[in-house]
Amino acid sequence: MARFQRLIAGVLALALAACASLPPQSNRVQTFALQDTESTPLGAIFVPDEQSHPGNTAFHLLPDAVDALVARILVAEMAGRSLDLQYYIWHDDLTGRELAAALLKAADRGVRVRVLLDDLGTNADDQVLLALSSHPNLKIRLFNPVASRHFKTLAAGLEFSRVDRRMHNKAMIADNEAAIVGGRNIGDEYFGASSVVAFGDLDVLVHGPVVRKVSVAFDEFWNSESSYSIEQLMGHPAEPSALAGYRAKLDEYIKSEHDSPYVARARQRLARVVQAGDTGFAWGQATLLYDDPSKITRDPTDAKGHLMTRFAALNLKPTHEMLIISPYFVPGKEGVAWISDLTVAAVNAGYQHYRKDLLEAGVRLYELKPVGSANVKAQREFFGSSKASLHAKTYVFDRQSVFIGSMNLDPRSSKLNTEIGVLCDSPVIAGQVIDDVEPHLDQIAWRVELRTDANGRSRIVWIETADNGTSTEYDSEPDVSFTRRISVWFLGLLPIESQL
Repeated sequence: MARFQRLIAGVLALALAACASLPPQSNRVQTFALQDTESTPLGAIFVPDEQSHPGNTAFHLLPDAVDALVARILVAEMAGRSLDLQYYIWHDDLTGRELAAALLKAADRGVRVRVLLDDLGTNADDQVLLALSSHPNLKIRLFNPVASRHFKTLAAGLEFSRVDRRMHNKAMIADNEAAIVGGRNIGDEYFGASSVVAFGDLDVLVHGPVVRKVSVAFDEFWNSESSYSIEQLMGHPAEPSALAGYRAKLDEYIKSEHDSPYVARARQRLARVVQAGDTGFAWGQATLLYDDPSKITRDPTDAKGHLMTRFAALNLKPTHEMLIISPYFVPGKEGVAWISDLTVAAVNAGYQHYRKDLLEAGVRLYELKPVGSANVKAQREFFGSSKASLHAKTYVFDRQSVFIGSMNLDPRSSKLNTEIGVLCDSPVIAGQVIDDVEPHLDQIAWRVELRTDANGRSRIVWIETADNGTSTEYDSEPDVSFTRRISVWFLGLLPIESQL
């Protein structure tokens, strides 16, 4: 029996390998960002301010999870002509459905909606995507998709070398007038709606010249050879009744959540924003940095069109302070050499091979405490939730400029995935990030330092600071089990750094 099962599995794998191929792109229609949008509601609000700040971009930070969702809903509701969204993950949960409903409402009133999703990251229901994409004003494409839609998991394994290259970008653009860029995907854990986990993250709402560049970047991905419409992949359009059926289920679900505590809180925030009018923007120069979508088709060592290559060309050399916030921190030898020339505070994870080199270079390292173990008040001030886990990807240079985007400081972001982010040249915004983070570092994170014993041998210690200012020193990573340490040690022996 076992031999027969292996035979069947082998035949199935061969069949998938033989027949699974992506459809041709020959007849696909390219579309681009709409121009002349000054007369839209968003244009009417933003254009006069932009005219009084020629060449500059307006920035508004979105550190609070609920505010980040409210901003997206508000932008979708105010859009008059177009909405473009590009995400790595989009969950079919409360916040995912709320935003899907906002897009449908926009499409119903004639707004052109384009949604580009990473196929593996989103792992969405193809039938739902087909139904949504059957709306005449709403189109969905998947980036670097798995060819076989019926045996997706198995097919992904067979196509691993190709589908391992993902689109990690997160961006939303309305009317070519306003954009939200940052680290958040679409899902309850990113917007403070999950009772299990929350991600401490950061987005920035921008308007001004950089928005047009975000639109250009979106168009490059939307029209790239790696983007396929859901209809192309499935080989047929949705059933005529599919959209109506999905609408009915979506409306019923949203109605059932209308009085939930989270939705009520989000409505209150939305009402306050609308009534206040002025969201508090800071102005400055902006530089958009992103990976060429064809990056995923080239050898990982080919740095052409890489975000990191473009970042390096800016030749940023902070002289006083640099803050790196990254949930994945695997800088590699080149990254260690670069950072070692600077004075840095880093909130990080997954970088144990580089700890000692960085500490010996004088770098200040902090490792975020596990959820629930940090000072609750400090966690709420930093993340907006006492149960938050780090997800932000933010880099601050000398309190003068700050990069906010999707890029982790690790090999996967630099070599395999595509990323996007905006460098905001604004002391106000940069200072806001620093002032929100640095005062709480000792409460929310362990400070990592080197100690030298009487024999001259150095060792790494972890220092925990209590609310009353007293310190406790640990010789091994606190709150990490023996089994966990063995697992990390074993993984460290494997040549998988590029996959981290």
